[in-house]
Amino acid sequence: MKAIIIEDEKPAAGKLLKALQKCTEPVEVTAVLRSAGEAISWIRQNGLPELIFMDIELSDGPSFKIFEEIQIECPVIFTTAYDEYWQAAFEHNSIDYLLKPIRQDKLELALKKYNRLKQHFMANYQNLANWQQQIPANGYKKRFLVKRGAEFVSVKTDEIAYFYAAHKLVCMVHKKTTKFVLDQSLADIEKQVDPREFFRVNRKYLVNVAAIKKIRSFPKSKLQLEIEPAIQEEIIISQENVASFKEWMGQ
Repeated sequence: MKAIIIEDEKPAAGKLLKALQKCTEPVEVTAVLRSAGEAISWIRQNGLPELIFMDIELSDGPSFKIFEEIQIECPVIFTTAYDEYWQAAFEHNSIDYLLKPIRQDKLELALKKYNRLKQHFMANYQNLANWQQQIPANGYKKRFLVKRGAEFVSVKTDEIAYFYAAHKLVCMVHKKTTKFVLDQSLADIEKQVDPREFFRVNRKYLVNVAAIKKIRSFPKSKLQLEIEPAIQEEIIISQENVASFKEWMGQ
């Protein structure tokens, strides 16, 4: 199986690597990532592995913030020195919770549990992903069918300026300022649109590159966007997302 390790302490990452090499279950570690920001950027560029080993207390904050920025749909084995996070961990795809120092036998059992669940988990994941994405065979979604009053309207994806989440609803804003409410999550929509055209700038906004009017520097190495049609609130790109946003803008 291919896995990544998210661990900010180099000695702890080294010990886990050595322990995994001793396991009877073969594990190929493709990356060791030192912070939540680095993990978010890596996953956006490389996609999800089969399994994640994730510390909880990272140098730039709790690793749970990773789940707020990107959708993690693979199993996670949490590795931590703290026992108070176990409940939160099992709300975030956790299949095991290993306390440091990690015992070899506990690690072996966690990997065996993963392999027992793998066939069932991956089959259900694939079915869910296919249902969520609803992407036609020839590419990304070209149109969205939306309701306006008693009528249904077909809106071309390239005419959508941005999507945003508000009060547990997701709204789609047309370039001509028309707004529609969608019965989907922002994470689902993000998978359906072309990533070359749309970028998830933060938890609330998924923006079409053509809708970006201005980009300004913002305190603490963040960025501020001005988009069209204009919106009242500030749209801020976090420091962790700035590098991937700049790369996307320059592609």
